[in-house]
Amino acid sequence: MLATSVKAALAAAIAAAALTGCGGGPAQAGSAAVIDDQRITVSTLDAAVREWRAQFRASRGANDARANPGSADPRVAPPAVEGDLRGALSALVTFRIGDEVAKRAKVEVSDGDVDQIVAAMDRQRGARNTTLANGLPVRYTRDLARFFAIRELLVQRVAGGAPAESQQAAQARQVVGLVMRKAAAGMKIKINPRFGTFDPAQVQIGPVAYQLSGTESGIR
Repeated sequence: MLATSVKAALAAAIAAAALTGCGGGPAQAGSAAVIDDQRITVSTLDAAVREWRAQFRASRGANDARANPGSADPRVAPPAVEGDLRGALSALVTFRIGDEVAKRAKVEVSDGDVDQIVAAMDRQRGARNTTLANGLPVRYTRDLARFFAIRELLVQRVAGGAPAESQQAAQARQVVGLVMRKAAAGMKIKINPRFGTFDPAQVQIGPVAYQLSGTESGIR
């Protein structure tokens, strides 16, 4: 049985660190999102989605993976129903959250760790197909693999090296999910209302709230 004290200690440590990031921050026009004062620009997002659409249309494997995800298929978040832009932005924001959690938890991700995740994706549906199924062009494959590596390293730490199929590992995944949500709630994350609103409880961008005031050019 996974020790409750270990779970509580990790979650509390990350949550306490996250509180230091609470509060508003300067927003910038032309931004799709601002995460702790770092921008994801509208032009960057538009370019990524245009690239993704062309690659996705040309990949039968990616279409199959997105339409019929298996229980073992890695996902950053469920595909956005309302639009490709929101889904891609949600994934990019999630990467930033993962990096911040790794920094606070002092988890170091090596190139070898990323290589192992890419190889694991290749053994399933293919790393490129998995990236496309997550709504991003293939040039983000290693970014996606890095996020999964962070998550897996945290699970291993909490589970104490227990096998991936064990109850301890399953409990550890729940703890890591909680850690991600607490960290996201404590970070300064602002989303351009054009693309939706950030939901830290789900660690993803929710539907557009049409009653909010906003601008098409960015966050103000």
